[in-house]
This record gives sequence, C-alpha cells and structure tokens, in this order.
Amino acid sequence: MKQDILRAFYPTFIGVLIGLVLGGLLWIVVRSPDGNAVTLQPPPTVAPLVVDVAGAVPRPGVYEFPTGARVKDAVQAAGGLLAEANKSSINLAAPLEDGQRLEIPYLAGLEPTPPAALAFSSSTNSDGSRSVIVPSELIDINIATLQELETLPGIGPSLAQAIIDYRDEFGPFFAIEDLLFVNGIGPETFEAIKDLIMVEF
Repeated sequence: MKQDILRAFYPTFIGVLIGLVLGGLLWIVVRSPDGNAVTLQPPPTVAPLVVDVAGAVPRPGVYEFPTGARVKDAVQAAGGLLAEANKSSINLAAPLEDGQRLEIPYLAGLEPTPPAALAFSSSTNSDGSRSVIVPSELIDINIATLQELETLPGIGPSLAQAIIDYRDEFGPFFAIEDLLFVNGIGPETFEAIKDLIMVEF
C-alpha cells in the first residue's frame, strides 16, 4: 500500500524538483549584476600639426594636419608642386612636425625674380619740406607681359602665364583682387604683390 502511494507521488516530486532547478537557474540569469557600471571615457583629443608650407607651390600658407601626416600631404594641401619645383630634392614620405616650415625648393635658375625697384617721386610742401613720397610706377596686370609679371614676388613663369591665360579667356581684370580667381594665386601671394600692381582700362 505504501509503495503504491510513493509511486503515485513520484512523478509529482520529480516535476517539483525540476521546476525548482529551472527557477533557480532563471533567477541567476536575470538578477542584476553586482558592482557599479563601467563608464567608458572618450579618447583624448590629439592636437593637429601646424605646418607653414612655402616655396614652389601654388598656395603657400599655414595648414593643419593630423598626427602622422607626411610631406606629400602638405604638398597636396598647398595645391601640388609647381613646374619649377625641384622634385628630386623633396622626400614626400618624410613625416611632418608641429611648427615646421616646409620650404619646397625651386629648380636652379627658375626661382621667382625679386620685384624691380619702384621709382619714387616726392611732393614739396609750401614750407619747402618734402613729406609725401608715393610710388610712380605700378605693374598693370591687364597689360603686363610675362617678363613683367615675373618680377612680382612669388610669381614664377607658371603663375605669370596663368595670369595671362586667365586674362585672355575672361577679359581684363576689374580689380586687383580678381587675381585671386587665377588658379595658383592664394591670399598669401596676393598680400605680397597687392601694393605693386594696378588695373587700368
């Protein structure tokens, strides 16, 4: 009789036992983890490399580059190499350094010609003193020849020809600031020549 009762309750006992085991496992899985949550900090910001690119490039100036940038990146940012650049003396794979001045050399004999000395005239005041001195000659970029344009600082044969080609295609310049539309002439080059040029119709 007792064995029959045990046989009747045996499946129920097994079911309850399995339920308890499964319930315990489920509780372990879903319970909240101990300890504090880990907060990920953003990586520190790396300061860019600031490099002054000068010499035989169309757009010399100061540029910013990420860490690990190379000379070729600086040359590309400045518009590439001019035809007069001495390419064989440039290591395009060299790394850039913060605060560096990267001077791109010209081929021998093709360096920009320094501007010709301007003739000056002076005016005489009523008391006989000479106080006003003004330049008497400026280069008219609407009629200047290739050789005349090459006398301007930073203007080599390629840029001089680019000015003439732009003038031939689009007509005369209406203001000296229109030179900025010429491919290869950037703000730094314009600043160097703006007091030496003029336009006249």
